[in-house]
Amino acid sequence: MSSLSPRQRQELERVVTGAPAIARLADVFRAAGQELHLVGGSVRDALIGRLGNDLDFTTPARPDEIERLLRRVTRTTWDVGRAFGTIGGRVDEEDGRTWVVEITTYRADAYDPDSRKPVVAFGDALEDDLKRRDFRVNAMALSVITGAFADPFDGLADLESGVLRTPASPELSFSDDPLRMMRAARFVSQLGLIAAPDVVAAIEGMAGRLAIVSAERIRDELTKLLLCDDPWPGLDLLVSTGLAEQFLPELPALQREVDEHKRHKNIYLHTLTVLANAIELEKARGHAPDLIVRLAALLHDIGKPRTKRWEADGVTFHHHDVVGAKMARKRLTALRFAADEIKAVCLLIELHLRFHGYADADWTDSAVRRYVRDAGEQLERLHILTRADVTTRNVRKANRLRTAYEQLEFRIDELSAREELAAIRPDLDGNAIMALLGIGPGPVVGEAYRFLLELRLEEGPLGPERARAALLDWWAGRSADGGRG
Repeated sequence: MSSLSPRQRQELERVVTGAPAIARLADVFRAAGQELHLVGGSVRDALIGRLGNDLDFTTPARPDEIERLLRRVTRTTWDVGRAFGTIGGRVDEEDGRTWVVEITTYRADAYDPDSRKPVVAFGDALEDDLKRRDFRVNAMALSVITGAFADPFDGLADLESGVLRTPASPELSFSDDPLRMMRAARFVSQLGLIAAPDVVAAIEGMAGRLAIVSAERIRDELTKLLLCDDPWPGLDLLVSTGLAEQFLPELPALQREVDEHKRHKNIYLHTLTVLANAIELEKARGHAPDLIVRLAALLHDIGKPRTKRWEADGVTFHHHDVVGAKMARKRLTALRFAADEIKAVCLLIELHLRFHGYADADWTDSAVRRYVRDAGEQLERLHILTRADVTTRNVRKANRLRTAYEQLEFRIDELSAREELAAIRPDLDGNAIMALLGIGPGPVVGEAYRFLLELRLEEGPLGPERARAALLDWWAGRSADGGRG
């Protein structure tokens, strides 16, 4: 069994001695004759110098007592899941620092084979609690009362050797909570670990067990994976073990689209490359990790298998952008993503090829306006996705596309400075249209509005006088045509 290095011991001691609020929490539990251990990801992250402000604790105290003791340190508490033994709270320091803590009763939880909800049994022994944790790197504990470090399953050694194993057998661990199979993929990406062979084998054999997990929990775990700095290894594990087939079958479907004659690129590898490119561009352009961009990158080509056609000049994927957007909407809805997230992702997928229609030609002002209008609030995300989608190994082609897009962004900035592209609208609003034409509210106002908007997109700002003259001409022509437009 590995022992703590001086640096690791210092990192753990800093958690207790460097946080007076945590020390107060320890004093309260000590006075009540209870144990209190920092546990799980908090210990793991402290050991590798990544400890944040969210701390997980475990104790033999039952939920009601946990809440009573926690209220002696802070009145800001909440019920995370009393039935599962967890009470949360916010503990503030005098210097302004804040710790968000979750304290859970020692427990063992397991899934009934036909249930989506864990069956909870509270325990009295720390080692029994640690044994039921998901992975050995998360089955370490630090007593904030005595400073004792507990590592009965050698999680420290796994952390140092870069391997992901379970405290009990993988089959038992994944049976207790099948979502742990998805967590394995996240930890592979987040911590740079390699899943042990028995862990991989268990996921392959138990992938179907994920069906009992709610869509919301699957969504949340997928989100955490995608927001890692490098989701590729974790996604690859999901696909290679068959787990992705259970909740995101569109991704492994890309892997099956391998062309042995190499007449088109490997769509699966291209997709993961686009995702990696998008993450780099997020950083380069000063953005925080963006779930919308990453989902769009992951799903942007899922319409290709359905639209693949062999034609005289080779393979085509006509309209895979539109088809892919519809498929993404259906999948993201099934995974219970928020409506605004789904709308944004699907718009990006639908527009991700728009640039290529203009890549070999000069963009007219009208084309630039329409590009900005159609992208709307997603314009910056569309910039990132479109740039990330250039994965060709042909240096000349890559440089040409990169230059063309830089020119497009320059044109957008140039026109925006002159015309306020972000708020493109007709020169006359609905009230002005009705007053000028002498009509009341109705469908005709919408027709007139769309006419003026198209004119605005084609010619830029007209000003009120020219807009009124153009609208009257349109109205006269429409009336002469019997109102058919």
